[in-house]
Amino acid sequence: MSYPNIPDINSFDGLDREQVALLLLASIALEELSLAHIMNAEAEKLQYALGTLLPGQTPIVGDFEDLLTINRSVERMLRTVIKKEMLLQFKLEDVIDSGLLENNVPGD
Repeated sequence: MSYPNIPDINSFDGLDREQVALLLLASIALEELSLAHIMNAEAEKLQYALGTLLPGQTPIVGDFEDLLTINRSVERMLRTVIKKEMLLQFKLEDVIDSGLLENNVPGD
């Protein structure tokens, strides 16, 4: 996967409401990108353990218990990713509900 191109933000002075909202949406997108990288790394971890990541690679899993241990590790990480996804959903809803993307204020 490629590295994200993060814009250089030196100052928040002079930003209007819509620009602030767009920056918040960009931060959500960057967090989503980081979670995608984590999920990809976990998939590669499983592929490596099973010996399917590289051509001609042999599995590193010695027995069923080793496989279960690796699987538990991946499961814990994916649970953490899911928790973060839920927080990002709340953040997105808050940005949308804030009224920053509209010309009115919240509650109008």
